[in-house]
Amino acid sequence: MLNIDDPAATEKTPALFRLGFRPFFLGGALVAMLFVPLWLVTWFYPQHSLFQTDFWVKVVPLWWHPHEMLFGFALAIVCGFLLTSVQTWTHQPGMKGWALAITFGCWLAARLMLLLPVSIPLWLPAIFDSLFIGFTAIKLWRCVYKVKQWHNIGFPIMLMVALTINLLSYYALSNRDFSLSLQIWQAMIWWLGLLITIVGGRVIPFFTAIKIKQSKPTPIALIEKSVIIAMTILVGQAMTKVLPLAAEQGLLLIAAALHLLRWLRWFPHKTLQQPMLWSLHIAYVFLPVTLIALAWNIHDTMAYRHLIHLFAIGTLAGICLSMISRVSLGHTSRNIYEGPNMTVAFLSLPLAAFLRSVMPIIWPEHYQLWLWLAGGFWSLAFGMFVVNYAVILSTPRIDGRPG
Repeated sequence: MLNIDDPAATEKTPALFRLGFRPFFLGGALVAMLFVPLWLVTWFYPQHSLFQTDFWVKVVPLWWHPHEMLFGFALAIVCGFLLTSVQTWTHQPGMKGWALAITFGCWLAARLMLLLPVSIPLWLPAIFDSLFIGFTAIKLWRCVYKVKQWHNIGFPIMLMVALTINLLSYYALSNRDFSLSLQIWQAMIWWLGLLITIVGGRVIPFFTAIKIKQSKPTPIALIEKSVIIAMTILVGQAMTKVLPLAAEQGLLLIAAALHLLRWLRWFPHKTLQQPMLWSLHIAYVFLPVTLIALAWNIHDTMAYRHLIHLFAIGTLAGICLSMISRVSLGHTSRNIYEGPNMTVAFLSLPLAAFLRSVMPIIWPEHYQLWLWLAGGFWSLAFGMFVVNYAVILSTPRIDGRPG
């Protein structure tokens, strides 16, 4: 078996392509930082957009923004994390070198093709997006299968589900079926919520217990299984709408209660001195808060669309930013709690979530102002990551080991 810690195996590989977190964390953060202001300019001031009118012949703004935030930003972070973690879980060599460069190149090609100022056949970016997700899923499958680590087999399966959802999104765009697009975005939101439920349930209490020097609380099987089932049903409900609104409302409230119960057992009150910890806890608690807010506004379509951003910004982006800040330090042999000061960035995302989700409901006449303020704090958060971590991600580990 290849020794994954053999420096000779990777010393000639450019540092950026020595492990999955490096290109995907940096690329995902750049997309987050740049694409939100680009969206705001294009949406509110199309005459000042960087792109020609032909850009919107096939790729319309209403589709591009959620697609790129979910598949351009979030899934890049997810794949970077999984490609890195699978090496730790299975002790199998992670994706690196040319394989990683090609996989990242497919992700990047899809992003750039959707920005071309000319009409392009949509199957081109769809193929590159599918290759990016598919290559990641295959790598995870091979690592997990080789050591028969079946409790992690769900991750490559989930990625293939995401690949299918992404292809459906391109189908919806090609047919101008924006009702289907809305269902797809909601399904992908809860797909990511399910992933955070699974991974967050593993890492947040673990990281917390280690730092506060306290035993990790033993998971309650009924809560853990029930919350995963509830989130899985939400994914299916978003795509099919088979449940009546009253049943969906009940499901949202049940899921919220389960999330709150497990979060309260993770000692969130003991993390206030460590930004790397409280950022994870704040981000996670936005998930049940979102579920409660959506249940309360289940009959108000416009409020529902605003409030879904409580999860998208508060939980999804918050978890992403906290995890990439942490993983980037740990996997380059740096002290996790002595890295760049990201406190302002970690606080910017909850503020952006409130401005984007709640203020347009309370004060709708200033809708554009709230979006610009939210976008500013969002870009500040990910801009701080890019500035502080670009060199860390693009240079070798400081201990000289590969990875």
